Amino acid sequence: MMAWRQRWDRILPHLVIWPPLLVSCAYVLVFSVWTTWVSFTRSTLLPDYSWAGVRNYTAMLASRNWQIAFTNLFIYGACFVVLAMAVGLLLAVLIDQRIRGENLFRTIFLYPIAVSFVVTGTVWGWLFNPSIGVQKLVHDLGWTSFRFDWVIDRNMAIYTIVVAAVWHGSGFAMALFLAGLRSVDADLVKAAQIDGAGAWRIYTRVVLPTIGPIFVAVLVMLLQFAIKTYDLVVALTAGGPGLASTLPALVVYDFMFQRGELGRGAAAAVMLLGSLTVVLIPYAGFRAWQNRRGAARV
Repeated sequence: MMAWRQRWDRILPHLVIWPPLLVSCAYVLVFSVWTTWVSFTRSTLLPDYSWAGVRNYTAMLASRNWQIAFTNLFIYGACFVVLAMAVGLLLAVLIDQRIRGENLFRTIFLYPIAVSFVVTGTVWGWLFNPSIGVQKLVHDLGWTSFRFDWVIDRNMAIYTIVVAAVWHGSGFAMALFLAGLRSVDADLVKAAQIDGAGAWRIYTRVVLPTIGPIFVAVLVMLLQFAIKTYDLVVALTAGGPGLASTLPALVVYDFMFQRGELGRGAAAAVMLLGSLTVVLIPYAGFRAWQNRRGAARV
């Protein structure tokens, strides 16, 4: 009986982990292959497996919606990644000072991660709405010339998404940076202090170079967050005004489920997947190189 129970205790974790993992991998793989195949067919409202070559890809690349969406993605992605990393690093450095109430502040900064993108977009949409948000509040206080109507301004709408995304993602970056800062060898910091280095030099010359791999990991994760952004945009601006804040994920949904052009939507989805691959493959190569270098040192 005891031997059977021990055997069951060894098997149970595998039964809990592997079946859901294999089902998820099969789901992703099967539908990725199917979407790729459909992107080369004449499918419209319903699947039509007649071969169309790269016609759907050339049509999507020539589409004004796709061109604007990718331009917006470059703007949004660059601003979001840079600001989220900067804010996250700043918060991590401040918390790393062993301040009183550290757990409380860490919880507050991490709280946005627990909020869905839909809720985040909805609340920030209220704040940016000139009729009920910050602009109305300031007007009610007597400053009637104040303007904060980014959500209806074609030139600024994309930056409303940046602000909401940074608020949502900077806590995640902070958590990773803080873990990296806490992993730095204390002897290195003490040696720098003995040499007379101040706090600024310690962080810029000792601590931050040491956690270089953390920077790469945060960069890659934030980039893939940016590329996949969909629900935040839908809840905040719905891609408007016009196409001012449309991102590629919205174009995929528009072509596949609203226009009934399944082949072109699948082509857009494959190109979006290719964008993720461009980000993830160099990171995988970097991690493999890092592991080989570590093994060589040992």
